[in-house]
Amino acid sequence: MVKEITDESLLHKIRKVRLLILDVDGVLTDGRIVIDDAGLESKHFDVRDGHGLKILMRFGIDVVLLTGRRSRAVEHRAADLGITEVHQRIWNKAEVFTDILKRRDITQEETACVGDDLVDIPLLRRAGFSVAVADAVPEARRIADYVTHHKGGRGAVREVCEVILKAQNRWADVAERYEFA
Repeated sequence: MVKEITDESLLHKIRKVRLLILDVDGVLTDGRIVIDDAGLESKHFDVRDGHGLKILMRFGIDVVLLTGRRSRAVEHRAADLGITEVHQRIWNKAEVFTDILKRRDITQEETACVGDDLVDIPLLRRAGFSVAVADAVPEARRIADYVTHHKGGRGAVREVCEVILKAQNRWADVAERYEFA
């Protein structure tokens, strides 16, 4: 269960969000990379995180993946979720962030970014709503607007999706769709 946010200045930031930008390793995954004897890589993704992203996209909020590593597993997961914009092997995330906003005609204030490590800090500083996962490095947690209760790859992304939808008063629509209200 996601704790309700009551801080009006934070709610104001979240209500503007039209785009969610996610790091992958340590955010969508728990940060572990498994490489077998044949050199094949695998990652662990949380199914509830994925469902949260699909719900978020259904309600008009786009999702972009922006990661420093390249992995076929990320391509497969993005395709499975319907995420069409994926940037891999990115060393300067801030530069790509600026390009994404320009192409989409979106302001920094209309973005949410989720990260876990030092390389994500430039994005967290620029985003309208910045999020660090519970097990992020202290520097990222310190500057984030919101720190999840869940760890990366263990429900943090689902939590962020719920926080956004609840702040934007769309959660009742989600509830209605699944008839659990």
